[in-house]
Amino acid sequence: MKHIINYLGALLAVVLIGSTFTACSDDDANGSANVGLGIKAFFPTKVVTNQPITINGSGFDGVTEIDFPGGAKVTNFEIVSDNMIRVNAPSGIAADGGKLIVRTADDQAESRMDISLGHTNVTGFSKQSGEQASGGELIEVYGSDLEFINSVELLNAEGVPQLIDHKDFYRKGTSKMVFRVPKKDIFDGTFVGILHTYDGQEILMPELTYKPGAEEGHWETVKTPIWTNGGTLGEINWSSDYRFASEESKTGEECYAVPMDVWNKMKAETFFITIKGDNPQVRITTGWWSTNLTADDIMPGNDLLTDNGDGTWTVEITLGNSADLLGLVDEQHLLFTGSGYTVEEIYFAEEVWVPGGGGEEEVKVPVWTNGGTLGEINWSSDYRFASEESKTGEECYAIPMDTWNKMKSEPFYVTVKGDNPQIRVTTGWWSTNLTADDIMPGNELLEDNGDGTWKLTVDLTSSADLLDLVDVQHLLFTGGGYTVEEIYFIEIVSGGGGSGGNEVVIWQGDGSAGAVSWSSQYRFSNAESKTGEEIFAIPMDQWEVIKTKTFYLDLQSDDPQIRVTTGWWSTTWTGNDIFPGDEHLTDNGNGTYTLEVNLTGDPILDSIDVEHLLFTGDRYTPLKLYYK
Repeated sequence: MKHIINYLGALLAVVLIGSTFTACSDDDANGSANVGLGIKAFFPTKVVTNQPITINGSGFDGVTEIDFPGGAKVTNFEIVSDNMIRVNAPSGIAADGGKLIVRTADDQAESRMDISLGHTNVTGFSKQSGEQASGGELIEVYGSDLEFINSVELLNAEGVPQLIDHKDFYRKGTSKMVFRVPKKDIFDGTFVGILHTYDGQEILMPELTYKPGAEEGHWETVKTPIWTNGGTLGEINWSSDYRFASEESKTGEECYAVPMDVWNKMKAETFFITIKGDNPQVRITTGWWSTNLTADDIMPGNDLLTDNGDGTWTVEITLGNSADLLGLVDEQHLLFTGSGYTVEEIYFAEEVWVPGGGGEEEVKVPVWTNGGTLGEINWSSDYRFASEESKTGEECYAIPMDTWNKMKSEPFYVTVKGDNPQIRVTTGWWSTNLTADDIMPGNELLEDNGDGTWKLTVDLTSSADLLDLVDVQHLLFTGGGYTVEEIYFIEIVSGGGGSGGNEVVIWQGDGSAGAVSWSSQYRFSNAESKTGEEIFAIPMDQWEVIKTKTFYLDLQSDDPQIRVTTGWWSTTWTGNDIFPGDEHLTDNGNGTYTLEVNLTGDPILDSIDVEHLLFTGDRYTPLKLYYK
């Protein structure tokens, strides 16, 4: 009976919300003609003097004045369009806040929400006076209203003040702000940095001893996937399709039930969603539409929304910023709604420093991390993993399908902790093992890290019997004397210490497949559409790079003729073959060429998911496929 009442309550909420959107012509204009002057939303809703504000609404072409609570009036602002105004908050806003008003010569409109006045208060730092801060290191600032910090002043290598702009902060939130010390351009000595706010505060940092970074390199953002759409769900139009529940509170209404360790991490840490749409309006609420993450919907111009420049946007989400929402998501679930976008993926992001020096470096791409939730194995079944499609509730983690398929086709790695581990990699039914004997110290698959942990290399393709069963029977790590700490892939990234020179290798050949002579051996598929005809099945995350960003093919040849087409030879990229002298082909001067490819906007994109990607033509040998 409780579920029926909850469902009716949710239905009533949807109806009421729908009627609200219909009735509120001032605040919720839908972009139709002649809707009149109105404020739909503005961001941020808490401001300080000189804080940039974006106001969304309608009828703004004739606005001549903006009134702030407390009698502060502004006539100097930017009318971006009939639907958007940018303005800096004036001084004199009332401490207790109030409504925002826009005026034309013969009309005015008042905001539905209040605008309020903030004040930055810093309570601490991750570094204390007398400590050292190295170039490239992250420094955390703690306090309240930290979103109004707009720059950090440090000394450059010559001892001259330099500003780190807020757009370059690693994280910018209400209670924590994080910035990175410049890697090389930092004074080698002791000094006090300064935090600057929009309203003119200068807040002194602890006196730290700064040192330039010891080596060149770069920071790599590593995604830990939570959920990937895969094309199963479409565009949001005030619908409830993108509802997520925890594994413990699932009801069947959600599109995905999140494992509890991941759900708890989502509640405690910042995570991100990638969305696709020209002009998204994002509302993050509960499955009962009862409480929202932000007072106003998130639209272009909001600091939580970043334009990726490729038709997608990144939304930064910290559930802890709304105590009301955080208290309800366990029972009422988490819903992404609004209009004009699809949710492409949900993920955590971690920055990893990759040392440079010109050689290739290993970067971990995490699949699962223990986090202390599971203990030592003693011939138990605790560490059972299933794919998202075959989960039963017995597993400790259900792995997204693109990652699961990658685990079935490529080596991955497991960190285990224990003095003398005995490891059996088997199925959840204990029916088939990866190796004939259990894996113990001395086995070539087990490498001692020297810190009480071991690195286990797992290649499921080495056991055809196990590979055939894992989809149904799951994957189990058992044995005795160890805990599983993490599961991860390793990506090889070229160093070099400079931006733009870092490579992520997708595929690398040794020339043994031979030269292209109008042949089809260099066919690439994605991991989900492989047929056995391809030379390599590309993991789904890297396939998305192939489809949306620039990538490169190194090839060996004196005089190549290159055709980039599908495995069915149905569509050719750019419509023409590529020869030396083409703008997409660079002669490296050593008997090799580099082909630069960007498929976005080309008709080939309509078919490569099914028909694959083929490099053919004449007189060349592909060597390496990669992106930067």
